[in-house]
Amino acid sequence: MAHNLHMTPARYLFLACFLVLSHLGAGQGIDRGRLLADIRYLSSPALEGRAPLTDGSRLAQEFIASRFKELGMMSQYKGFVQPFSIKERFPDKRTPFGANIVGFIPGASSDKLILVLAHFDHLGRKGEDLYLGADDNASGVSALLHIAEYFSNLRPAHSMMFAAVDAEEIGMLGSKALVADFPFPLEQIALVVNMDMISRSTTNRLYAVGTRHYPQLKPALEAVRATASIDLVMGNDGEQGGQDWTNSSDHTPFHREGIPFVYFGVDDHKDYHKPTDTFENIDPEFFFQATSLVLQFLLEIDSRGVD
Repeated sequence: MAHNLHMTPARYLFLACFLVLSHLGAGQGIDRGRLLADIRYLSSPALEGRAPLTDGSRLAQEFIASRFKELGMMSQYKGFVQPFSIKERFPDKRTPFGANIVGFIPGASSDKLILVLAHFDHLGRKGEDLYLGADDNASGVSALLHIAEYFSNLRPAHSMMFAAVDAEEIGMLGSKALVADFPFPLEQIALVVNMDMISRSTTNRLYAVGTRHYPQLKPALEAVRATASIDLVMGNDGEQGGQDWTNSSDHTPFHREGIPFVYFGVDDHKDYHKPTDTFENIDPEFFFQATSLVLQFLLEIDSRGVD
């Protein structure tokens, strides 16, 4: 983050007030009712599980792009859409193109950017069953939309890119395409924040994965954990023989380029990748608190910087 070394006392006071109000408003900045309405719609039977190349996927793309437009966000891609080929997975399709939906908010004082990710695709229809993917990952996309709304109303220091990516379930194809066709030098990405399954936990626990690889992120996470109403646990990145989610979601292609990441997610549950992963089975209070926590973390990082 760029710092002005010759700030007047009045500007110091303004900055201090800005940071205090930003942090106090993090939980208040999430519209709980609309957050739940968004996850309900994205995981509704009308979208049929949002599998790539389906009408349900198209409806999800249109919904996300329209929200970005409503928020007045910019994009480096026409109509917020970054198309990419998935022909290797669908060789019989005439136009096998997935689509990432990408919005952008320019930063006020830094040439670095923070990338916020969540995949919008799920498994779709299998025979007579619909795999609606409420937790996986209508939850992450709904949270992404509301965090984008917060920063569209309160300009961040760092530029922020919000990418709802496609085709995660078939090999993280959307995030790989975003890395390959990123509109800025990859060196400008200070941090990737990925949300994948954040709407339910029987242990009231949300994991923040990545600090084994990028320990410089611990202070900001510890600051957020100190005031969180859910249990934020740093781990599941292979430390001390535990689970390792380092390569399990859309942060992975960026990590392979040496870009720091934090992946927020919950443990697999009994409805994981089953038709029962529905809106009725999420935990609304946990989901709201998890979304507010990720927003609070982004506010911490935006004020502190990553290094």
